[in-house]
Amino acid sequence: MSIAQALITGAMLGGMYAMMAVGLSVSWGMLRVINLAHFGLILLGAYGTYQLATSWSINPIVTIVITAPLMFLLGAALQWIYDRTGLTEFTSLLVSFGVLIIIVQLVHNVWTADFRRIDPAVNTYGTKSWFVGSFVFPYPRLIAFVFGVVVIVGAWVLLQRTFVGRALRAFAEDRDMAAAYGIHHRRLGMLLAGASGATAAIAGMLWAMSFTLVPDAPFEWIGIVFAVVILGGIGQVLGTLAAGLLVGALYNLAAVLWEATASLLVVFVAIVLALLLRPEGLFVRRAGSGRRRFWARRGRAGQPESSPEREVTAR
Repeated sequence: MSIAQALITGAMLGGMYAMMAVGLSVSWGMLRVINLAHFGLILLGAYGTYQLATSWSINPIVTIVITAPLMFLLGAALQWIYDRTGLTEFTSLLVSFGVLIIIVQLVHNVWTADFRRIDPAVNTYGTKSWFVGSFVFPYPRLIAFVFGVVVIVGAWVLLQRTFVGRALRAFAEDRDMAAAYGIHHRRLGMLLAGASGATAAIAGMLWAMSFTLVPDAPFEWIGIVFAVVILGGIGQVLGTLAAGLLVGALYNLAAVLWEATASLLVVFVAIVLALLLRPEGLFVRRAGSGRRRFWARRGRAGQPESSPEREVTAR
């Protein structure tokens, strides 16, 4: 495999990593919840896709019509519990890890530990590729790339252009001030957590289309997904997409030039270097310039302006 082909294939795989990471990133950055249960929702989405495709011969992509609403409700329910119990950021890490263990065990009990894969007769994308000259674009990875770009860019637009998105950013910037303006943080938190659950369902569908399923897969995902979150910047939606493409390209390139077992080593070396050089993330503006402009305007005015969405600069 040529270096160019390795980079292209890895970047397409990075679209899937970005889909797996975006929900975790925004929950951590905006809700201050390190929600490891997100990996469990991805696992449930993957097995849900497998079950629907196997039992009812539903096109794997179409299964998200069922799995996404279910994971939305489950994600919102988990956030309701987190919020009502007053979990701190560190405590949420421990509690959500316990929820992840429960989900993994439930999957073990329902589907057993046997390897599962969608029948190729149903998953017609699994063995197809698109050829452009000498370059090969496998359908599963191409679909993952398209979903990653469309969903994440769409989420960024919603956060930037809609009232709900501006309210979420105001809440993430200053919870007390947002509450003073009448922003209902619990409802917004549940909405955001539900949306993160829906992205987990999509990521699970993409994984089920491309790989063999095993209940313990979340423990393999944690390292590489956290790499994407950290490199992209916690809470940075577009940064997550860029970091996903970068991590996927590095991972695949290392497997081609060196060996497959060295891929994670290369990725984590990149994380260490990134943390030393850009601890806030590779794709984040330096030193919170948006926050300085926000508080400077407040200082000049002496009081809050009429609407939070005009005051809060995008993070």
